[in-house]
Amino acid sequence: MKKIGFLSFGHWTPSPQSQTRSASDALLQSIELAVAAEELGADGAYFRVHHFARQLASPFPLLAAVGARTSRIEIGTAVIDMRYENPLYMAEDAGSADLIAGGRLQLGISRGSPEQVIDGWRYFGHRPAEGQSDADMGRQRTEMLLDVLRGEGFAQPNPRPMFPNPPGPLRLEPHSEGLRDRIWWGAGSNATAAWAAKLGMNLQSSTLKDDETGEPFHVQQAAQIRAYREAWKEAGHAREPRVSVSRSIFALVDDRDRAYFGGSREEQDQVGFIDEKTRAIFGRSYAAAPDALVEQLRQDEAIAEADTLLLTVPNQLGVDYNAHVIEAILTHVAPALGWR
Repeated sequence: MKKIGFLSFGHWTPSPQSQTRSASDALLQSIELAVAAEELGADGAYFRVHHFARQLASPFPLLAAVGARTSRIEIGTAVIDMRYENPLYMAEDAGSADLIAGGRLQLGISRGSPEQVIDGWRYFGHRPAEGQSDADMGRQRTEMLLDVLRGEGFAQPNPRPMFPNPPGPLRLEPHSEGLRDRIWWGAGSNATAAWAAKLGMNLQSSTLKDDETGEPFHVQQAAQIRAYREAWKEAGHAREPRVSVSRSIFALVDDRDRAYFGGSREEQDQVGFIDEKTRAIFGRSYAAAPDALVEQLRQDEAIAEADTLLLTVPNQLGVDYNAHVIEAILTHVAPALGWR
């Protein structure tokens, strides 16, 4: 059995070919797609966060709105760039969204990815400390977030407060019990996956990772997952970890599917550089008739290793079509692979 959710980047463009022409469209359609996905029996609604782009950015108002409109589906991010975040303010926002959703928040975070602008976190008022890189800053803020999510008091109370305080140091409020165990790290390398395991975070592995061995993407990603699980075991955590992978998967079941994705040119992994020194491998997309798709997916080692699969959706094609994409996977593919 696997949990199956969708992952939306929330793109919008004023182009007449797009069904998502404004930021308002992107946000409202994201809520409606989460509602539709829950009705179809999907397990998760996840959203990517990008700054300075015509995509979803500030996630917590959206997560809270989805939480208020749904009752069962997991609600998450994949991922929030921690270089932009104030961890304490973020903990308050996350706690509020999680309480509204009844404890369904699955918060994916990372040290970040290539951006629309140069060092965009600087415009948010953030600077690495002396001798730190921006990646170091992101990981340090992650550790601070994890600490405050434990719900332990740390702030010295005012002896003459406006309202009565409980005894001892104060914690951030609102506190949502259990959220600390529902933080996921988006790892781009085997080393950062092991680091996440040591800190007790779940693992999100996307369609992009460092090309560390030259092997096919799914083979490298499966090795990353195994390294993560081994590091988790060595750390001695009491609970079982969770692991998600994301994929672009389209079951071609009608003329619309064939028109949009029948001529896909992304059936092979791609290798490139995400900065001047980091060689990365991008995983292939899948688009085929259901029977052929099932056989292709059987060969994907990383999907087999993961307990959660996030389907990246083409959100600009509209809510109805994306609900169809999700339903096609749940109906025609997942049962044949034993995921349902």
